[in-house]
Amino acid sequence: MGPLQSLFLLICTLRKGASLFPTFAVSDTSLTHLAVHKHTGDVYLGAVNRIFKLSENLTELRSHLTGPIADNSSCYPPPSVRVCTHKLSPTDNVNRLLLIDYTGKRVVACGSVWQGICQFLRLDDLFKLGEPHHRKEHYLSGAREADSMAGVIVDQDLEQSKLFIGTSIDGKSEYFPTLSSRRLVQDEESAEMFRLVYQDEFVSSQIKVPSDTLSLHPSFDIYYVYGFVSKIFVYFLTLQLDTQQTLLDATGEKFFTSKIVRMCSGDLEFYSYVEFPIGCTKDGVEYRLIQSAYLSRPGQKLAEALGIPEDEEVLFTVFSQGQKNRSNPPRESVLCLFTLSQINLHIKMRIQSCYHGEGKLSLPWLLNKELYCISTPIRIHDAFCGLALNQPIGGLQVIEGIPLLEEKVDGMASVAAYSYNEHSVVFVGTRAGTLKKIRVNSPTDVALYESVPVVIGKPILRDMVFSPDWQSIYILSEKQVSKVPVESCQQYNSCISCLGSGDPHCGWCVLHNRCCRRSECERAEEPNRFTANISQCVHLEVTPNNASVSVPEQMLTLSVRNVPSLSAGVTCLFGDMAESEATIGDENIHCFSPSAPQVPAVIGGSGAIHTIQIYLKSKETGLTFASSDFVFYNCSVLQSCLSCVSSPYSCHWCKYRHLCTHKAEECSFVEGRVNSTEGCPEIIPTGEILIPVGVVQPITLKAKNLPQPQSGQKNYECVFNIQGKVQRVPAVRFNSSSVQCQNTSYTYEGNESGNLSVGFSIVWDGHFYIDKPSSFKALLYKCPAQRESCGQCLKADPRFECGWCVSEGKCLLRQYCGNSKTNWMHLSKRNMRCSYPRISEIQPLTGPREGGTKVTITGSNLGLHYKEVWVQVAGVQCTSVPSEYISAERFVCEMEESLVPSPAPGVVELCIGDCSAEYRSHSDQLYTFVTPSFHAVSPNRGPSSGGTHLTISGRNLDAGSSVTVLLRDSECQFVRRTLREIICISPFSSQGPKPAHITLRIDKSNILNMDVIYQYTEDPTISQLEPAWSILNGSTWITVSGTHLSTIQEPQVRAKYSGIETINSCQAVNDTLMLCKAPGIYISNGEAVQEEGLQPDEFGFILDNVTSLRTLNSTIFTYYHNPTLESFGPSGTLEIKPGSHVILKGKNLLPAAPGGAKLNYTVLIGDQPCSLTVSDTQLLCDSPSQTGEHKVTILVGGMQFSPGSLRIYADSSLTLPAIVGIGAGGGLLLLAIIFVLIAYKRKTRDADRTLKRLQMQMDNLESRVALECKEAFAELQTDINELTNNMDGVKIPFLDYKTYAMRVLFPGIEDHPVLKESDVPSNVEKALRLFGQLLNNKTFLLTFIHTLESQRSFSMRDRGNVASLTMVALQGRMEYATVLLKQLLSDLIEKNLESKNHPKLLLRRTESVAEKMLTNWFTFLLYKFLKECAGEPLFMLFCAIKQQMEKGPIDAITGEARYSLSEDKLIRQQIDYKMLTLSCVCPDSENGTEIPVKVLNCDTITQTKDKLLDAVYKGIPHTQRPKAEDMDLEWRQGRITRIVLQDEDVTTKIEYDWKRLNTLAHYQVTDGSTMALIPKQVSAYNITNSFTFTRSLSRYESLLRTSSSPDSLRSRAPMITPDQETGTKLWHLVKNHDHSDNKEGDRGSKMVSEIYLTRLLATKGTLQKFVDDLFETVFSTAHRGSALPLAIKYMFDFLDEQAERRQITDPDVRHTWKSNCLPLRFWVNVIKNPQFVFDIHKNSITDACLSVVAQTFMDSCSTSEHRLGKDSPSNKLLYAKDIPNYKTWVERYYRDISKMSAISDQDMDAYLVEQSRLHANEFNSLSALSELYFYVNKYQEEILTALDRDSYCRKHKLRQRLEQVINMVSSNS
Repeated sequence: MGPLQSLFLLICTLRKGASLFPTFAVSDTSLTHLAVHKHTGDVYLGAVNRIFKLSENLTELRSHLTGPIADNSSCYPPPSVRVCTHKLSPTDNVNRLLLIDYTGKRVVACGSVWQGICQFLRLDDLFKLGEPHHRKEHYLSGAREADSMAGVIVDQDLEQSKLFIGTSIDGKSEYFPTLSSRRLVQDEESAEMFRLVYQDEFVSSQIKVPSDTLSLHPSFDIYYVYGFVSKIFVYFLTLQLDTQQTLLDATGEKFFTSKIVRMCSGDLEFYSYVEFPIGCTKDGVEYRLIQSAYLSRPGQKLAEALGIPEDEEVLFTVFSQGQKNRSNPPRESVLCLFTLSQINLHIKMRIQSCYHGEGKLSLPWLLNKELYCISTPIRIHDAFCGLALNQPIGGLQVIEGIPLLEEKVDGMASVAAYSYNEHSVVFVGTRAGTLKKIRVNSPTDVALYESVPVVIGKPILRDMVFSPDWQSIYILSEKQVSKVPVESCQQYNSCISCLGSGDPHCGWCVLHNRCCRRSECERAEEPNRFTANISQCVHLEVTPNNASVSVPEQMLTLSVRNVPSLSAGVTCLFGDMAESEATIGDENIHCFSPSAPQVPAVIGGSGAIHTIQIYLKSKETGLTFASSDFVFYNCSVLQSCLSCVSSPYSCHWCKYRHLCTHKAEECSFVEGRVNSTEGCPEIIPTGEILIPVGVVQPITLKAKNLPQPQSGQKNYECVFNIQGKVQRVPAVRFNSSSVQCQNTSYTYEGNESGNLSVGFSIVWDGHFYIDKPSSFKALLYKCPAQRESCGQCLKADPRFECGWCVSEGKCLLRQYCGNSKTNWMHLSKRNMRCSYPRISEIQPLTGPREGGTKVTITGSNLGLHYKEVWVQVAGVQCTSVPSEYISAERFVCEMEESLVPSPAPGVVELCIGDCSAEYRSHSDQLYTFVTPSFHAVSPNRGPSSGGTHLTISGRNLDAGSSVTVLLRDSECQFVRRTLREIICISPFSSQGPKPAHITLRIDKSNILNMDVIYQYTEDPTISQLEPAWSILNGSTWITVSGTHLSTIQEPQVRAKYSGIETINSCQAVNDTLMLCKAPGIYISNGEAVQEEGLQPDEFGFILDNVTSLRTLNSTIFTYYHNPTLESFGPSGTLEIKPGSHVILKGKNLLPAAPGGAKLNYTVLIGDQPCSLTVSDTQLLCDSPSQTGEHKVTILVGGMQFSPGSLRIYADSSLTLPAIVGIGAGGGLLLLAIIFVLIAYKRKTRDADRTLKRLQMQMDNLESRVALECKEAFAELQTDINELTNNMDGVKIPFLDYKTYAMRVLFPGIEDHPVLKESDVPSNVEKALRLFGQLLNNKTFLLTFIHTLESQRSFSMRDRGNVASLTMVALQGRMEYATVLLKQLLSDLIEKNLESKNHPKLLLRRTESVAEKMLTNWFTFLLYKFLKECAGEPLFMLFCAIKQQMEKGPIDAITGEARYSLSEDKLIRQQIDYKMLTLSCVCPDSENGTEIPVKVLNCDTITQTKDKLLDAVYKGIPHTQRPKAEDMDLEWRQGRITRIVLQDEDVTTKIEYDWKRLNTLAHYQVTDGSTMALIPKQVSAYNITNSFTFTRSLSRYESLLRTSSSPDSLRSRAPMITPDQETGTKLWHLVKNHDHSDNKEGDRGSKMVSEIYLTRLLATKGTLQKFVDDLFETVFSTAHRGSALPLAIKYMFDFLDEQAERRQITDPDVRHTWKSNCLPLRFWVNVIKNPQFVFDIHKNSITDACLSVVAQTFMDSCSTSEHRLGKDSPSNKLLYAKDIPNYKTWVERYYRDISKMSAISDQDMDAYLVEQSRLHANEFNSLSALSELYFYVNKYQEEILTALDRDSYCRKHKLRQRLEQVINMVSSNS
């Protein structure tokens, strides 16, 4: 047997559910057509954009690409022939026809693009021989339906063939014929190719749909299903619109009819065209939608049944029911049979009648009017091919086929057939993906004998083709083609199953014991070696067919029928126990049974028997060929007489020995031998055995055949099993039919039950049990148990004879009650009533006054009949409800209406018989009449289908016994209620989505509140699932889009597969968005899941009572294999070194799902997650930071895997010399420690003396520290309120958009070229505009930027400049700039990951053009947000910092201040100062009002001028104010005296080489002085020092300006350098740190400087509110009057999408990307540089404080933990307690944004276009292009080379266009 045959046998022996057939599958295309070469067996597949060639075993040999093609369906002729005015786009080429042209040795493949042209491909290698597309005959049809075209090739000669083509035309009748005959010539490029076979000015070889038909019926088309040739005729089966029925139908539904078309293959003018309606009817149901057809020859039996010769052809067809839904026909379908002779006869008769002048042509769709037939004398024969008259002809009568088989579930879709031996075998493919095999021997002998799952859940397509050897059939579906054997006989393992299967291919090969074809069975022609008749299966009988295990081997006789010659010999095989030689006799076979040791033990648990198979084994083949059952039995395990004698085997019961044996002689006495059930000893049930507890009494039992104990045997006993305890009672055998248990009392523990069923047995001789029915038991009972009252006692079972003993107050038997005549009450006595009824509880305790409340009264002695009970509740009569009455225990009555308007609460009165005191009772509880009401319903809206849980709130809602809630007129399903609420489930709204009033009916009370309305809304709808797939286990997240989703309280998602439904939970985010966890599905163990996944039988949502969404018909949800992970080998431990990656291997880690969604994996090493890279077969985990051993856990989709433990060890194994060295070193270290300890002891004595000296100094320092802290605390409490009050009413000086953008894009450049009008020659301007067009080409601009970034000389400054210039140039096309930015960011992310940088580093630094462009993008798009929202808190913070700083001393030289957030800018010593209030005269109005201004006496003159200017010009932008250096400060003392104050003059103090700036204190200015600001002038008083002053002042002012320039990112103290002329150094409040003098103001004399850090806290506390306001505004999605900017949501979603695309699941990485993207790139820049947004001046101390705030802002956005200690920077410590809170704000902000509805690209584009329009003319884009061109000029060669390398750039000649720009610019220079 060859290897291929072995493989075939392996496949055949698998069960049919395994679907292990040779298969070729595709994932990136869809298959449409199939053809098989009839000689070579090669398989050809047509697909979308592909043609495949496969081997016969479906191995891919070649593939040919046919698309996509740039096309537009409106282009005629196609764009390859003539330029098309319509927009072209890549269009899929759908293969619509695939034929093998054997004459031309080529494949004809016709597609859908370019109006339906065909390609000719060489059979061997699919080389394209030709593609005719220049003439109109080449265009068959541009329709895109893959299965609406059929073709037939008719061979004429070696040089030419004819191709008959039928196709749908998609309404374009002017372009395409629906049926035509074309020429097929050898030369594919010949002009004759595809030319119509005949054409003149009047007729041609084609039929077109008339335009009149299309005007009446625009949707009219003809869909061709199947075409074939028979003799001289060509036939087509079609499906077309039924114009008559469609017109008559008022609903607008389309009706279709199936037709068969016939014409002569040699008819050039199509005169022979005839069409007839065709269909099938079964059981009165019409099937009119043709699905598939196949021409075949009948088998012998079918031909005989039809009365036709075997060589006559028949047509097998599949029809769907009805005439509607062509594209999605009903699954009810039928297989039908037509004989071709029958069809031809109908056609011939129709032609004859027409040529006799009878009737009309009857083809309205083609002729558009009814034409009468013309009578002619022409004789119509079978081969008649028409004339110019009486054509074309249509039939009116439907040609009915013979129905063979009906299918109502799977839906038949395709058919193929052939004959095997004398049988016709039909193969039918279904829309459920199964192949049905059907044997057809006659119209009435049709058998479906096998269904083979091929592609479960996917429809099988129309093309099914047999292999050339007829051994297999090729099955086509959308994604795969499978080669399925036509038979799978090997699956049957017995003759009965083989021949009973009905498969005509299968027979039984006897001695080989297998099912196969006759040709596969050796010597099948010999008698009985092969049989196809089930009655001839081998039959084996064994005599005897059983044996006792204790009997030695015995001779067995085997009778066997229907066997071939056994001359080679046989053996007997007994299961797997033994094999014995067989003797073949004349009629029988003899062999011995196994010996006793070989027989397995048979014990009681196996039922006393052991059945094995006895086989006959052929010595010729070595295989068993016949079998029969053989039983080994063991009588001794049967323990009772009845089981023994009832055995089907020879077992006897020894009555006196109480044993079962197969040897009758073993019984001691003949009379003790029992062989039938009649002789067995047995207890006979005679009735119930009632045993009162504690009563001594005998129990007599009836029996039969009781043995008399013999000498030495024990007597009888009764054995009772009471509550697990055994009680043995002596018994007396009266005779063989009676036994009595002697006088004994019985009891059981507990009073929980009034009676107890007790099992018992009758035993003799200690353990010999007498047979007794297991259901025959005794009943013990206690009268007092559970009968504690008189009523309960009297209602006891009368059989117990229990009665109430009045004197004892107990339920007793009569004999135990003293004076029973008077004291013992029993129902047998007349008029018995229990006295003293007692009410224990009433329910309910409240009810409406209107009545109707059912009051339930529970208690004891409540009468023995409801008629004797009378009840009144709170003075109102209560009528009994008999059906709910429980004797003595419960009484239920219904309240009548209370006639009192406001009835008072009252008790329940109850009487038994009469209302005497002895028979009367009242309740302790009071019944209260209440008035229920309600005031609200929640929720107040829900779907019209109902199902919403409503909570109705109100008062006294628990009153009464019943409640009904009505919504409009429908009842709300009650759930529960309490005092203040009722919960019910809303019903269906019959009036749809309208408001509904609520009515409560509590008993007979109706409550209505017109103010409470429940709104029925539209039912939810589902529009999209993203992603529309999951894994089998489910629990992956699905985003569901739809409408009215938030109206559902507890939405759930469901899936159903193989009858099992699974459900998972959902959460509605808003009305249009819902998040769900996918439900899992369960598949059977043997079921295979294809790579493309499987679809559940049902998938939908449980949304209250909305049934329309329980199963989604429009959405296909797919399940893929669960991912699996491999373990870390047998040990379960993986050892790695630190820094190594961890590779976790698995399967199906990336399901082959469409779209960008991926599985979200989390890998935990210990409890720490790691960063992941995911591929289909492995997870790559970044190197863990831990060491030691940690468990590895993988989480995905609700699944958890643990491949084992990870052991991370350091590579630190020590050598022997190293160990010796360490030991020696340790010894030396020990000696050193001893020496140090001795020295330490001496040193300690010295230290004690020093400590006492320091203690005195510390006491002095401590007092100074206390004073400083107290002062700082007082400042903190007073400054906050004062500062807040001062900030009110401040006007915000926003910069205009242009200035704002320029300061961010080009910081420090005031007069940039983009702000100027360009002045360039016209040809240069033209060149720049051409350059601008190039920049609008995305590929060019990306290449340009990437090329620049790859140059070493391209500096960081250049990158920022190019990014800014590019954004300015694209200001008018922000939507294009955004696309470009996204691509650059995507490239940057990819580059970051490829270089193995940590993902968190992305966007952190401005190292690329993309990062600077991102900053600029936010700058452009967040301007409005700054003005409307974030600008106000930022400006308030700036003003607060400025005012707070100026409240205390600020050093004019170093920039240090008393109040600061920055430790670097804090004055760390005590400065004495005093607050002064000066009156300032406004410089603009000399006689104007004086303005009070607060200053400090330690302020320099320039500082004073700044404060005065701030006060005078409050609210005026800084650039519109006078500058301090342009003004003089004049101190006015009276009317005459005026002194100009200056920072340096002749009075300036100089000590050593230090010169101190003048202050107000220096001039001794007093509080209340008047100052005036006057324009700068030369005063006589200061003339001598004017030059020196100006020089010195300008020097330190320039230093201050340097330190606070916009480019400064950190506040810096200016370097103090001595004056080169005088050698002196300036100082103000503190001198340089490095100076060594110890005078006043010198740092050397200060106390410990860290003491003054408490001032940082005071300042921080004062500014806290303003910092919080700013952070809260930035990190909030809800703003005053403004929505979250679209740019933020859009960019964040883009980053999330990029992370998902790269399987980055670490949430910290996504968080960091967003933080680096927006807060770091934009907000930090704005916070540190508010002068970018406002027209203000920022000094160095304000800059330092803003830097601290900005750093805090950055820390708040970080995901890393800030571990702080005493050595941490002060600015970190300052906000250490606030940052965790800020972090929660940031996380909430990011989370809220992610939950928002995604912004579509269309909405974003519209927004960006509007932004471009608003700011289109702000900058000179031509100047920006000119500046950008500088880089083109600088890197010209590199850019041109890069354009050459790119295929797109080459194709669109971008290099040439750039060279044109360069040449135009160069020509000017």
